[in-house]
Amino acid sequence: MNKPVIILVKPQLAENIGATARAMLNCGLADLRLVAPKQEFPHERANAMSVGAFDKMPPVEVFDSLEGACHDITTVYATTARKRDMVKPVMHASSAMDDLFKRAQSGEKTAILFGGERAGLDNKDISFADILITIPLNPEFSSLNLAQAVLLVSYEWSKHTFDAPDEDINYKDSIPASGEKTAELYSRLESELAAHKFFRTPEMRPTMMNNIRSMFSRMQMTEQETKTFHGIISCLTGKKGNTSQ
Repeated sequence: MNKPVIILVKPQLAENIGATARAMLNCGLADLRLVAPKQEFPHERANAMSVGAFDKMPPVEVFDSLEGACHDITTVYATTARKRDMVKPVMHASSAMDDLFKRAQSGEKTAILFGGERAGLDNKDISFADILITIPLNPEFSSLNLAQAVLLVSYEWSKHTFDAPDEDINYKDSIPASGEKTAELYSRLESELAAHKFFRTPEMRPTMMNNIRSMFSRMQMTEQETKTFHGIISCLTGKKGNTSQ
C-alpha cells in the first residue's frame, strides 16, 4: 500500500520541519518533501526538533517547485483554513483520510500539501490539489502551528493503520465479577442500608437501589473488588458477610 507523501510548501522555520517529521513518524508516515524552504535544509535545528525521526525516515527530498514535488503523485490533497473560489471537493480531515486510504489501497500515489507558517497555501498551490481538507476548529481562534496541522491530519490516517482497541482493561490476577457475586454484594448492601435506616421511606427503596446498581454496573467490578467492598461493609458494620473474602 502506498502511504501518503507529506509536502511542506515554503516552510519558514527549520524547527517546524523537524517537528513535522516527528509528528509524521508518530503516525506511521515517513515520506517528507519540501518545496523551497526558507532556511537551508538539512538544518541543525530541524534535526534537534525531530528527536531522531530523520534517522528512521528516507532522506527528505527538496524541490524548487510544487510541480516538481508532485511529479509522481496521482491524487493531491491540500489543507486550507480559508474558503477558496475554486470548484473542488472539500472534506473534513477524517473523511479525507477515509478517501485517501481507499486510494492508497488501490495503489494510487497520494500527497497532502501544507502551506507555510505565515500565509498557508496560495491559490496557485491550491490549483495543484484535487481535494481540499479542512479542520473544524474554534472559529474565533483557528490558528495552528504547521506541525500541529500535520499531526492532526496524519493521526486521522493512522487510525486506518494502527489497530488499537478503544478500551483495554488490565484485570491482572482478578477476573470480572459474575452476576452471582454482584447480586450477593447488592443484596448485602441493601440489607445493611435498610438496617441503618438509609432509606427515608419504603417507597424510596426500589428507586435508590436501582440507582446504586446502575452505579456499580458502570464500574464493571472484578471479583477482588466485590470482596474488598464486602470488607468495607464488614468494617463499617462490625458484621462479617456470608460470602468468602
